[in-house]
Amino acid sequence: VKNIQESLGELTKFLNFESTAVPTLVGSQKVNVCFLKTNNVFIELIEPAEENSPISSFTANGGGFHHLCFEVDNIQKEIETMVKNGARIIVEPVKGFDDRLIAFLLLNMKNTNCNLIELVETKR
Repeated sequence: VKNIQESLGELTKFLNFESTAVPTLVGSQKVNVCFLKTNNVFIELIEPAEENSPISSFTANGGGFHHLCFEVDNIQKEIETMVKNGARIIVEPVKGFDDRLIAFLLLNMKNTNCNLIELVETKR
């Protein structure tokens, strides 16, 4: 999103989401993040923290849903499985929000519009 605070207002007003934490800087990714929840659905708002953030061009072009995220117990094992099935690693595992390992992969799916996947390792 271009502005987390403005997006928070809209999502809480129109879709009954509640913020689960205050916006937080993830320096390794050059983004600010904020998590929202309604029922069993969680979303993460991501805002560029710097001009050269990996998502700056995405938000400059209108933004929207960027990727799907899956929590996994063993990030290396999941990456190996996905690569064997044709996925391509975009970002190798690095520490992300809450010091959890994250990785990004691009899936080769012809029938979906969201091919970017984030894996987040379960906190130990």
